[in-house]
Amino acid sequence: MYVQELEPVAGSLGLSALVAALPLLIVLVLLGGVRMKAHLAGLIGLAAAVAVAWLAYGMPLDQTLSSGVQGAVFGLFPIMWIVVNALWIYRMTVRTRHFDILRRSFGRLSDDPRIQALVVAFCFGALLEALAGFGAPVAISAVMLVALGFDPVRAAVVALVANTAPVAFGAMGTPVVTLAQVTGLPLDSVASVVGRQTPLLALVVPLVLVWLVDGRRGLRETWVPALVCGVAFAVAQFVASNFVSAQLADIGAALVGAGALMAVPHSRVPATETVRASVLTGTRSEELDAEDPRGEVVRAYAPYALIVAIFAVAQIPAVKDWLAGATQTWNWPFLDVANPDGEPVGGNMFSLPLVSTGGTLVLFAGLATAAVIGVHARVAVKEWLETVRELRFALLTVTSVLALAYVMNLSGQAATIGHFVAAAGAGLAFLSPVLGWFGVAVSGSDTSANALFGALQVTAAQQSGLSPELLAAANSSGGVLGKMISPQNLTIACAAVGLAGREGDLLRKVLPWSLGLLLVMCLIVVGQSTVVLGWMLP
Repeated sequence: MYVQELEPVAGSLGLSALVAALPLLIVLVLLGGVRMKAHLAGLIGLAAAVAVAWLAYGMPLDQTLSSGVQGAVFGLFPIMWIVVNALWIYRMTVRTRHFDILRRSFGRLSDDPRIQALVVAFCFGALLEALAGFGAPVAISAVMLVALGFDPVRAAVVALVANTAPVAFGAMGTPVVTLAQVTGLPLDSVASVVGRQTPLLALVVPLVLVWLVDGRRGLRETWVPALVCGVAFAVAQFVASNFVSAQLADIGAALVGAGALMAVPHSRVPATETVRASVLTGTRSEELDAEDPRGEVVRAYAPYALIVAIFAVAQIPAVKDWLAGATQTWNWPFLDVANPDGEPVGGNMFSLPLVSTGGTLVLFAGLATAAVIGVHARVAVKEWLETVRELRFALLTVTSVLALAYVMNLSGQAATIGHFVAAAGAGLAFLSPVLGWFGVAVSGSDTSANALFGALQVTAAQQSGLSPELLAAANSSGGVLGKMISPQNLTIACAAVGLAGREGDLLRKVLPWSLGLLLVMCLIVVGQSTVVLGWMLP
């Protein structure tokens, strides 16, 4: 049995924490300073974590490597299993041109560019985040806004800022699923707290978007539909994450938010020529004027309806128990770890939810989607394989980062850093979202930031007397605000709208909003750690 030590380096917590942090520092420097590709930085960071665990912490090499393999396996299944199948559905809709039909359907909802920004960037962007994530919402939303006549810079900025509130539950809940796994906290507990933080962002972001599109006039004339959209989105995300399913949180919020927005009479009032002339400085795509048969429009919306239906059925207690029956649990080979108190850690066991996991449910929805929109079985398989090829570097990045996280967690490195960080005391509640924000700003992924810092946040919370669920959730909720300034997202946005090389221009425009909203999130978490907002927690 390997027993974790908190102070293996010279009996000093500070020196031990410094050595334990080396793998994280290496990854952050390689990503943010050297601008190395994420999968290479992840692999180098993993090698550093193995070296520290083996040489500094005295973890047997076979157990060190075994813990890394377990993390990599978890990165593939269920994490990337969800992403691959979700992006597969999107690719099939693009191939059959049902995605174009959906885009035209959105364009007809309103001719007011401020409302179009809410429909496309906020609501539809959230739907894309729910299914694909990993930069797809920013790229697709920005392109759609340019097609509607938006200036490329404005389109990119709007798409980046909109990609906040849904991120924590993106890719069918992948970030919170990862957070629960690396911290050992129940998924329902983590998701419920995140669902009491990010919805508060959803109240603000639509108002920010109409300001970005049309300044004070936009806020003055469209604050009502923007607020209604934000409130509906927030309520739906809260309800789904707390009482239904974390995997459905963004889908439900996006659909309810869009429905509420269109229900406001002001949303359907034609925009004045003055507004359109000052906002729409580009050329509107003529393709948006094509007429689509009603049946094809219904089929374009079908994939999202199928996902909602399948996940809803999976939440029925009898069905949920039946699906869970296929879960396989066993002792992970070559791993026998105890915490500093000598108690076996949960990582010694490994569970494989073959059928009940979100990725398998999305696969079922994908098979049904192929039948509904008319994709031949051979073509569907080809698209699935192409999806895997397209995500090959993302697969390598996620598996290496999860392997790194598992090595750090099981060797005791994360616990050492957590005990050291706990010295911040009450200030930890304020700093917790900042750590998540920094992690996402550098890595570009809320999933990666949760894997890297989730266990650290929980250990620090336990040592400082704060709620572990609160700080774990704060890591993810603060992280969503780093998404808009991450180099990966900025590059994706620039490439999508033809602004290659102008990432710096976009950064200067979105950084104040990122920092301002981060401050709001920090104050929310501080309030939730005290009696002021403590009533908000479950």
